Amino acid sequence: MLANTLTRRVEWGDCDPAGIVFNPQFFRWFDHGTAMLYEAAGWPKQEMLARFGALGCPLVETRASFRAPCRYGDDVAITSEIAEVKQRSFDIRHTLRRGDVVCVEGFETRVWTVHDDERGLKSAPLPDELVQRFLAGGPADRS
Repeated sequence: MLANTLTRRVEWGDCDPAGIVFNPQFFRWFDHGTAMLYEAAGWPKQEMLARFGALGCPLVETRASFRAPCRYGDDVAITSEIAEVKQRSFDIRHTLRRGDVVCVEGFETRVWTVHDDERGLKSAPLPDELVQRFLAGGPADRS
């Protein structure tokens, strides 16, 4: 399955007054990790949507388990990976580590959407080419 890892340093603005990461920041980082996962599949988000005539991949479910705190100055690695591909949606798992310590595990479900004249958008089957890249770990030619 497709996976991508980002690294970042926790900044003061990411933290609450006690100097630990304010929980909503993790969800912002996970959303960025999802966008970078699309690039790892071979298409930046806007190119992917244009290529397949989609409106977006709205988030319909999310949750996280907070196992250890992250603090100002910590260097963390966030691995985002496709966990499951369904007909009209896909699940992403995010694992944030500080060294060998798993600090946060996140999960999200996103739905593939296209334009609908009556409702504005509707779910649609994932394009086969996108599914193949999600399952294969990215584009065949990585040159």
